[in-house]
Amino acid sequence: MTSPSTHPAARRRQRSTRVTVAVGLLVLAAVLVVGAVATGQFALVLLSAVAALVLGAASTRITWSELVQTRRDAAADRARQAQAYRDITARRAAENVAFAQDMRARIAEREEVIGHLEVELGRALERAATSTLKMSSEARRADLAESQVTRLTESVEESETRAAEAIVRVAELEAELDGLRSELDAWKVEATQVARKRA
Repeated sequence: MTSPSTHPAARRRQRSTRVTVAVGLLVLAAVLVVGAVATGQFALVLLSAVAALVLGAASTRITWSELVQTRRDAAADRARQAQAYRDITARRAAENVAFAQDMRARIAEREEVIGHLEVELGRALERAATSTLKMSSEARRADLAESQVTRLTESVEESETRAAEAIVRVAELEAELDGLRSELDAWKVEATQVARKRA
């Protein structure tokens, strides 16, 4: 449970009471002086003047202590706000670092996949070129050796089938590679935009 001296509402009530007491002391001093002057007795006027001086000094002291306490509370509040801002900044910096690391890991993973696909595409192109050369060679042999027309025709058809499959595979790999490159570019742009916003 919070003690009354540390609770904000209690501090406000205490300060309000201090100001009220200070004003009351000044009013009392004014009443004493006016009352003494009204009596016309020099001794009473002198005593009321001294009392007014003492009451005014007490009122000034109370007001000064209120001002000092207000300044201390304001300084403590500013210190708490500064610490909160430091904590928020530290959290944001940590989030930015974690986000950047995550995006770098994703980009590296996608680049690795693209590298594998490029290697596979190269191999497929090589197989397609080899199949095309074989098909051309078989066609030339068919022209030169009519006695082997039937066997060569079957070989050519098989080579054409392999070439067509290889070409289809090449087209599929190129489409997949284009899709992955587009996805990687989009992630890079997103990572740049998020990093700028967080900065």
